[in-house]
Amino acid sequence: MAGRRNWFKSVLIAASLASASAFAPAQVAKSTTALNAFENELGVQAPLGFFDPLGLLDNADQERFDRLRYVELKHGRIAQLAFLGNIITRAGVHLPGNIDYAGNSFDSFPNGWAAINGPDAITGTGLGQIVAFVGFLELFVMKDITGGEFVGDFRNGFIDFGWDTFSEEKKMQKRAIELNNGRAAMMGILGLMMHEQIGGVFPITGEL
Repeated sequence: MAGRRNWFKSVLIAASLASASAFAPAQVAKSTTALNAFENELGVQAPLGFFDPLGLLDNADQERFDRLRYVELKHGRIAQLAFLGNIITRAGVHLPGNIDYAGNSFDSFPNGWAAINGPDAITGTGLGQIVAFVGFLELFVMKDITGGEFVGDFRNGFIDFGWDTFSEEKKMQKRAIELNNGRAAMMGILGLMMHEQIGGVFPITGEL
């Protein structure tokens, strides 16, 4: 168990260093080709403007950019759910009833990473069901089937919520909000996971 815990800490430290590198100043001049090609894309905004310190878009074409944007959006959406789930469960809000036939209630398990890894974690069978459900969503639900309006459009002619009634300016604003919230949530859930291993008491989340 101690080995798994140390491994997890190492992964978190490596991930945090990678995230921090995104805020470090670039050591070399950026490719003017990448700048000229993508400086007007959604998400390029003040105060950083076009910001690609790792050079992921150097000599990239539109297909490469769309792939990276797709991944960024999906990770951002997952991170928003993860961060919100952390906040809600740590506030004492859980699903009612039992999680299994043995009579274990949802609120009998710890919050955060401890819910899936630790002495009081859910069983391996339960974790397998979660992974299988996520895999089902990834393969059959959370994907563009009908050819969306933009990268990451998973409506597939089913969910709309009035999107088609918005002006083009409003649509761009909504997409920018989602993109920025996803970026913030990725940093937020990474911070929560790191502090859960470090320990301490923090605003909103309480004791980790």
